[in-house]
Amino acid sequence: MPRPAPERLLLDSYPVRRIVPTRFQDLDSMGHINNVAFAALFEDARVRFNWSLGRMNRGDGFRAVVARNEVNYLAEGSYPDDVEIATGVARIGTRSWDVAAVMHQNGRAIATCDTTIVMTHPTEGGIPTDFRARLHEMLLRPAQ
Repeated sequence: MPRPAPERLLLDSYPVRRIVPTRFQDLDSMGHINNVAFAALFEDARVRFNWSLGRMNRGDGFRAVVARNEVNYLAEGSYPDDVEIATGVARIGTRSWDVAAVMHQNGRAIATCDTTIVMTHPTEGGIPTDFRARLHEMLLRPAQ
């Protein structure tokens, strides 16, 4: 796995950040947060992020699904320390967008996650204009 671009590891590159507690039940036999728990933590952060955009789960027929989800593990995570997950939009296409996230614990990046979400309904046309505008507001920020 190639190392992520340095700006992908910076919390300040992302428009949304959230602290999430780790759970004892997420540990593997070595006492580290297991890979399934990493994926679940990222999933919860991504779903909350998508809901905050204002279009998901509304009754207007707009639908989207996860087409790809990639978690890259950079370091071990530990219990009971909280993690901080930062999330933003990395790419906006005609009918899809990529959500990028980084997970930090104790001041260091321990994982990244890249998810492609594809609009499935309506079946014609692209991402609605109002939703595209929200996605643009949530684009990753350039490194300072």
